[in-house]
Amino acid sequence: MIPTVYYVMGGIPTTINAEVVRPTKDVPDAIVPGLMAIGEAACVSVHGANRLGTNSLLDLIVFGRAAALRAAEIVKPGSRVPEANGHSEERAMERFDRIRHSKGGNKAGEGRPMMQETMQSSFAVFRRTDTLQEGLKKLEALREPLERVTVDDPSLMWNVSLVSALELANLAEQAVVIAHSACNRTESRGAHVNEDYPKRDDENWLKHTCAWNEDWNVRFAYRPVHLHALSNEAPSFPPAERTH
Repeated sequence: MIPTVYYVMGGIPTTINAEVVRPTKDVPDAIVPGLMAIGEAACVSVHGANRLGTNSLLDLIVFGRAAALRAAEIVKPGSRVPEANGHSEERAMERFDRIRHSKGGNKAGEGRPMMQETMQSSFAVFRRTDTLQEGLKKLEALREPLERVTVDDPSLMWNVSLVSALELANLAEQAVVIAHSACNRTESRGAHVNEDYPKRDDENWLKHTCAWNEDWNVRFAYRPVHLHALSNEAPSFPPAERTH
């Protein structure tokens, strides 16, 4: 048997109104105007609604409604949608065409198991610093075979080979972020257990991590954890060590 994902810790960071957050140096909760995320793609970081990770059903019920209410507030009748950034469109199409016409490498079904083995052996729940660093080197060594995937047919209809190559490219980018994030967080908390740092470290790590992957180079920024309830009907629960 091959282990699979029980649930995902993280996702696209959002406010409780489902607006996507992109922290800046001066505004850690700055939003991206007009962009929302809900469901398994999003991370609202509200304990109880989505357990600080992603959860499709509750997230859709709770924050899908919140997104609709917020959209009704900010979308004005007759307003125009801002023009898209042409450079963004060109980059997306260049990436798509590069993968569609890719030749000279392994097929997606051959490259994917190599990445899976590295992630499963080095970045499971129970981790050590040395195995994390070793796994990161293994993953970086796979960059060339993961990026040079052969697509048998460049057609745009019912092209399973192309879909598999695109899925692998997306998985590889996520794997790089997960690997660097695991190496970066020097504590144990929730589903991240580092045997070299067995205790949670609220002094240094009680904060949300945001990561950007730019050509396999990952950079981090941080957002504060909001510990106060938005209603006086329920008390705020302070952080506590997981004991079960």
